[in-house]
Amino acid sequence: MLKRPGAGSGLIAVALSVLLAHGAACAADYPSHPVTVVVPYAPGGNLDVVTRLVTAAMGRTLGQTVLVSNRPGAGGLIGHGVVAKAAPDGYTLVTTASGSYAYSPKLQSAVPFTPDDFTAIGLIGITPQVLEVSARGRFQTFEELVEYARQKPGEVSIGHAGNGTTNHIAILQLEQALGVKFNIVPYNGSAPALNDLLGNQIDAIVDQLPSSLPHLNGGALRPLAVTSAHRAADLPDVRTLREAGVADFEVVTASGLLAPAGVPQAIVEKLNDALNQALREPAVNERLTGLGTEVQVTTPVEFGKFLQGEVAKADALASQGLLSAQ
Repeated sequence: MLKRPGAGSGLIAVALSVLLAHGAACAADYPSHPVTVVVPYAPGGNLDVVTRLVTAAMGRTLGQTVLVSNRPGAGGLIGHGVVAKAAPDGYTLVTTASGSYAYSPKLQSAVPFTPDDFTAIGLIGITPQVLEVSARGRFQTFEELVEYARQKPGEVSIGHAGNGTTNHIAILQLEQALGVKFNIVPYNGSAPALNDLLGNQIDAIVDQLPSSLPHLNGGALRPLAVTSAHRAADLPDVRTLREAGVADFEVVTASGLLAPAGVPQAIVEKLNDALNQALREPAVNERLTGLGTEVQVTTPVEFGKFLQGEVAKADALASQGLLSAQ
C-alpha cells in the first residue's frame, strides 16, 4: 500500500524548486562582473598563450572581461588547488592540461585537489606528440628501434620533458604495449631533451609536436610515429603508432576549462557555449592551429568523460608502480 506523502516530502519539493529557481536566476544575471581564468603555469608558455587567445574571444560572447591569472608551481598543482577551493559561482576557472590534472598528482605526496573538486566546462583542443630520432642517429624506422629494444632491454634511451608529463606517459604506455624496456631519461622541459637528441646523446624522444616541428621540417630530426589516434595535420605523411602496429594506442596533451564543483548547470552551459563560440571563430581557430593545437568542440559531459579516462590511465600506471610520489 502506498503511503500518503507527508509534510517532509512537500518541504523537500519546495526546497528543490527554490534551488532550481535560484540557479536559473544566477545564470540569467551571469556574468555580472569579470571572470578570472587561472593558468597553472608561468606566463609565455603554450597553455598561457592558448588561454589568452580563447578567453579574449569568450569575453566578447559573455559581455564581460575575462582576466587571466598565472599561478605556477608544483607541475600545475598549485593553480588547480586555488580553483578547487574557489566559490562555485562560475567566476573562477582554470585552464587544465591532462598531464597536470591526471598524472602529476600521482607524483606528489600532498595534492591540493581531487578530480571531484571540479566541473568540466569543455575541451579546447589536443596537441599530438611525436616519437622522433636524430637524422644522424642509429635508428631509421620505428621497427628498427623496437627490434633493438627487444634484443637489448634498457639500452634504447628515450627522453621526455619531465616526469608526469604526457610525453612521459606515452613512453610508459609504449613500453607496456610492446613488452620492452627502454632507458627512460627525464629532462626539465623539451628544450634540453631536444638539444641532447640533436647532439646524439640519446636515441629518441617523445615531444610535443609544436616544439619539435622546426627541427623536423629542417631535416635535423626524423619522425618515427605520432602518438595520436589519427595523423597530425602538420605531419600528414607520418604514421600513427596504431598504424605502426601498436593497437589502440593514443596519448595526447589535452587542454580545456574547469570550474569548481557545484557551479550551477545553467552557468556551466553558458560557459561551454562561450568557449565553443570562441573555438569556432576563424581567427581563433587558425591561430590555435598555428600553435599546434587541434581544436575540439565538446559538451561538458564529453570533456568530463575524457578526463575520467585520463585519470583511469593514471590510476592504472600508479597501481603498477610506474607513477609514484617522489
